[in-house]
Amino acid sequence: MENKIKEFKHLEKWQGTLANCIRCGYCFEHCPMFHHTGWESDAPRAKIITAFGLLEGEIEPSEAAADKMFSCFYCKRCEAACSSGVPLTEIFTDAKKDLVEMGLKGPGTTSITELYCARCLLCVGACPHEARFYDGKGIATDPAKCQACGICIEVCPAGAAKIENHFGTAKDDLIERASTFLTTHESSKAIIFACNWSYYPELQASVLPESETREKAYEILVNMCGGRLEAHLLMAPFLHNAWGVMAAVCPDGECQHDGNLRAKKIVESLHNTFKSIDINPERVRLVQIPAGDKTLFQAEIDTFMDKLNKMGPIR
Repeated sequence: MENKIKEFKHLEKWQGTLANCIRCGYCFEHCPMFHHTGWESDAPRAKIITAFGLLEGEIEPSEAAADKMFSCFYCKRCEAACSSGVPLTEIFTDAKKDLVEMGLKGPGTTSITELYCARCLLCVGACPHEARFYDGKGIATDPAKCQACGICIEVCPAGAAKIENHFGTAKDDLIERASTFLTTHESSKAIIFACNWSYYPELQASVLPESETREKAYEILVNMCGGRLEAHLLMAPFLHNAWGVMAAVCPDGECQHDGNLRAKKIVESLHNTFKSIDINPERVRLVQIPAGDKTLFQAEIDTFMDKLNKMGPIR
């Protein structure tokens, strides 16, 4: 047992803390991965149990265990919900460090680089966590530092940066879901993109089940972080007759990836584009929502929908 603990030199300092998890499961509804797959093995509680098992030698280090530990978007909603105050993402990070030293790297949600990378180093400069670097042969990622924010993906001109396990948050998935909603709901008018911190779980939990099937005027899609937004994604709904698009991001100074700053620049650029083609720029709106403020978020959505109803469809 002692030898097993020594193998996990980073994780071992959490040996006592791991026992603080009371297995309540509050983290479940806050986790975008569990929300997407429905598998308990993708929830934060399962990662804590896995970390405990690895540390105690009850679980053998393996590709399967590493893939689960490396699957995290670091939205930290689980930490905010944890009644025991367990610093989950810090534990996950230390477990990842140990697994990397054992030759196990996931990939989980860690960003990777395809062979057709142009080596322009844009992703290296854009990464807010200093996880990407040039290793002498190409662009590599430190899997222990990567927090899967996806900003490298959006700045890559060659499309070589990617996250293999995106759990429904990839650009193509979001565009497909937006188009499906707009083409199957007669009353559809808008798509709302929201970072996970702004939206889940408060607003989700306040929605009655029947509202998922009744006719709706807007659909909320979680894109994980404002840093993942790009012009193509925001413009795509208009190809399917959307009246408007809104993006919800964190307030200044509250986004751990600074993705909200990037989102602001993209929306400002789109406003200029809309003006140049004589379309009201207010059809693309960016709002900043403090963590968990479902009342403000819903109020912003209602205000936006009222404006769209006054403007009518794009002609």
